[in-house]
Amino acid sequence: MTGDGDARDEYRRRMHAVLEHIDRHLDEPLDLARLAAVANFSPYHFHRLFAAWMDERLGDYLSRRRLERAALMLSAQPRVPVLTVALNVGFGSGEAFARAFKAHFGASPSAWRTGPGDRRKIDQALRNVDQAHGPFHRQHGDSHHPTAENPMNVRLITRAPVTVAYLRHTGAYGPGIAEFWMRTVAPWMDTHGLTGHARYGISHDDPSVTEPTRCRYDACVEVDAAFEPTAPAQRTTLPGGRYAVMDFKGNVDEIGVAWARLLGEWLPSSRLQLDMRPSFEHYPVSAGYDAGTGRFECEICVPVAPL
Repeated sequence: MTGDGDARDEYRRRMHAVLEHIDRHLDEPLDLARLAAVANFSPYHFHRLFAAWMDERLGDYLSRRRLERAALMLSAQPRVPVLTVALNVGFGSGEAFARAFKAHFGASPSAWRTGPGDRRKIDQALRNVDQAHGPFHRQHGDSHHPTAENPMNVRLITRAPVTVAYLRHTGAYGPGIAEFWMRTVAPWMDTHGLTGHARYGISHDDPSVTEPTRCRYDACVEVDAAFEPTAPAQRTTLPGGRYAVMDFKGNVDEIGVAWARLLGEWLPSSRLQLDMRPSFEHYPVSAGYDAGTGRFECEICVPVAPL
């Protein structure tokens, strides 16, 4: 007989699968029946369970995620028409999108795009600060970071899919993420023999448009496909495909600038656009860390597709 703890772990696994499916298919129809099938619940029970689990009705959650994704695209991709953005996040018309966007953010999509965009881009980028830094890295010497005088070196690569196990932090980003890695993730990695594996940090939400209490961050560790995580850890696959990658060497203050420049300067001039795969920071096994200066190395990876 399955205990209460086992049942709750199974519910958690199914809800994680649904949230991942939503984020990766925002440009497609996402009705109750389809999502209930992903969760392997009846539509009637899934609708009630989702609201109880997320403290948010399914329809409200879908609308919020579509609009939050649109806000990022409007800021990071100024040349993409508003109608294209609307269609890319699942709205059937520009008019419906404009009404919903203004009701949620208090500004039209065009006004949002031409408003204080630099602040939004930087805020979005800073969501990734303080992720996997600290004693997980090996020593390295002096490093540098991109500046106006130091051009970005961005390369386009094709990444293979990667299986990862992850622990999720829900709440405000910033110092809490570093503490999460230190106090929760590092002991979990050690217990499961994963110390020394490549790591990934995925921030699913933008704190400039998402309430801090709802922001989701996944601390991921690369594992074999046969690895079976125990609760509360989950397993997923980081999608393969085309990515824009920038090597970073610097500290936690500088990485926010690097993210902002990649999204705000390089991407708009690249003739590429974001797609629905997650962006992330990749910390290879060989990534360096200097405890004395706090400088570290990682790869900033952004999924891209042709305009």
